[in-house]
Amino acid sequence: MSKAANTRFTILQKAFELIYSKGYQTTSIDDIIATTKVTKGAFYYHFKTKDEMGVAIIEEILKPTMLESFIKPIENSLNPVDDLYNMISYLLLEDPFLQVKYGCPVGNLTQEMTPWNNQFSEALLELINQWKQTIEKAILNAQQSGLIKKEVNGEQVAFFMMSGYWGIRNFGKVQDNNSCYLVYLKELRSYLNNLK
Repeated sequence: MSKAANTRFTILQKAFELIYSKGYQTTSIDDIIATTKVTKGAFYYHFKTKDEMGVAIIEEILKPTMLESFIKPIENSLNPVDDLYNMISYLLLEDPFLQVKYGCPVGNLTQEMTPWNNQFSEALLELINQWKQTIEKAILNAQQSGLIKKEVNGEQVAFFMMSGYWGIRNFGKVQDNNSCYLVYLKELRSYLNNLK
């Protein structure tokens, strides 16, 4: 990685950490510069505006992370009942990238930024749709192999799972502990078992 590319990536990583813990709108460019120890000139060399940097965070930090943790575990699932449960359980209880007290970074940015910025909306919608379509495909594949009932609607399952995940993340964030995750996971297991 070149020095310029390394500087750019460092800015994105440090900015993401600040935004994840403080929120996008309350994180200033000066905060980011102070944390990354780059000059203002270096910041503006890589990003014309804070919003350009924000979209780059979605594309270059969140997208690869979501691909690894939200898409790949179920992409070629032969048993989505177990794989969907295991994925959500891992995201809630084990993933070192996600912290209880800060919630879900994609959910946070969706709530905070989509009313104000179309670029954020489009970039976040692409991530959300990819996750939704992957869940739907896993359900369809399981129906074709007889593991899930034919009358189950994959889109409904996807919306239910995604909204449940984001909702319980918010409960955890408010409470600053993961006890609610355990209650949620127990009910999620029952829900998924009923798809068979």
